Amino acid sequence: MIKVRKIHKSFEKNKILNDVSFTVDRGSIYGLLGSNGAGKTTLMRMIAGIIQADNGQVLVREEDVFENIPIKKRMVFVPDALYYLPQYTVRQMANYYRDLYDGWDEERYEELKGSFHLDENKKISQFSKGMQRQVAFWLSLSIKPDVLILDEPFDGLDAVMRKKVRSLIIQDVADREMTVLISSHNLREVEDICDHVGILHDGQILLERDLDELKADVHKVQVAFKDDSEEILESDLTILHREKRGSVLLMIVKGEEQKVIAEIQKYSPIVFDRLQLTLEEIFIYEMGGVGYAIDNILV
Repeated sequence: MIKVRKIHKSFEKNKILNDVSFTVDRGSIYGLLGSNGAGKTTLMRMIAGIIQADNGQVLVREEDVFENIPIKKRMVFVPDALYYLPQYTVRQMANYYRDLYDGWDEERYEELKGSFHLDENKKISQFSKGMQRQVAFWLSLSIKPDVLILDEPFDGLDAVMRKKVRSLIIQDVADREMTVLISSHNLREVEDICDHVGILHDGQILLERDLDELKADVHKVQVAFKDDSEEILESDLTILHREKRGSVLLMIVKGEEQKVIAEIQKYSPIVFDRLQLTLEEIFIYEMGGVGYAIDNILV
């Protein structure tokens, strides 16, 4: 659905994106992660067709998105910094969106009114930051877009509303195969909703993986031995991180699960436990293992 091919972008002498390529399949929820200044917002604005690449291609439904009005009518971009027409109420903005987007669904708008519990006749400028974010989702999901692009989408929402919005997005992905691209610093939220993730740092994609595959390839284990098997074992495994806690060795190990288990059990450990890994831990240890300063990439 979304194809980014060898994108380069600079503003004056500042290189923002350098040879960026990735694909977001139809019906996928893709999490784009990275540090402040990594180029995420620039990349999302290019995918939304707002700015043009210096070199490379951004395709949506196999068509170049820049200045492609028919394609852009099937997309919605919700930026980090929201903007509404001055003095407009929710209902007036809904009427504006209805005239702008072919996919506007008035029945869906009325249905979502019950989910957000906002006064549609109140000026949006009078709402709090979190309520304005709710308006953005109310209007965006009423358009029923093929592609939804979200920059820090849950900022300002309380826990209950975050869960509700995530459920609405997942429902549209399941029912209509809507494609979603989310940029966020919050890995816990990404882990809850995304099926594919990529990391952008210094204008380049460092890692792109299916989330389930990523989790299946990195393991957190603690082991203890009677003898010196620990040193022999470590030479046989791809260890991203290790630390000793008394007689127990805690390791983050990369590799196929059954092979890792078999290798450890070969040395008859007196303690062997497999522990739950979070997405945040996986990225920290995997990216740290290839020499990147991950502390500055993830929050």
